[in-house]
Parts: sequence; C-alpha cells; structure tokens
Amino acid sequence: MSTERLIKLRADAHLERITTLESRVRAGEDPATAYAETPEIDDLVVLTLRDEMLEERDQLAEFGLARLAARAGGPDAAEHQRNTDRVEFALLREIAAEVPELTVAVWRLSDRLQVD
Repeated sequence: MSTERLIKLRADAHLERITTLESRVRAGEDPATAYAETPEIDDLVVLTLRDEMLEERDQLAEFGLARLAARAGGPDAAEHQRNTDRVEFALLREIAAEVPELTVAVWRLSDRLQVD
C-alpha cells in the first residue's frame, strides 16, 4: 500500500472518529465513555481495509450475513461466530503483513476474536 493511500485512509478515519465522538456527546453520552468506546483511527483504517478485501473477494455480503446470524442466537450461532472470526483473523493477518504500520491496530482488533 502506498504511503499516500494510508494517509488518505487515516484522514478519512480521523473525520469518522471525531464525527462519531461529537454525535455521541451531543446525544448526552459521557465524553469519557464515548472516547473510550470509539475505535482508534488505525482501527477504523484496518476495518476499512478488511471490508475492501471482503468486497474484492465477493464475500462482503456473506460475511455480514454470517455475523448477523452469529448475533441472532439461533442454533448455528456459535458455528457462524467461529467461522467469521477465522475469516476475519486471516484477513487481519494479511493487513498486518502488507501494512506493518497497522500491526498494533490489527492485534487490538484481533483480541475480540475467538480463534482456535
């Protein structure tokens, strides 16, 4: 990935983050809570790259539906959760390998995944 592209993605993520923070605080949420719960700039960049990779592989809709099925709590929810976590972990590892500057964000996001 080019340096220019990373700069652009970070600028977009910065705007998204401050907009989200402002919206949450204006809605009456405690600023400290909003700040702590809003993803970091590089986390947002990693999520954008993850979604782009899924889209390029024609898996974005399938991934999204599987995540929804995992949250729905049906009989296959645990299986959907495991499968989407494995797919996401593999994508995050690719991002870390391709863009070392994002490695810390990748591992921060990976922490929430349950991978065998």
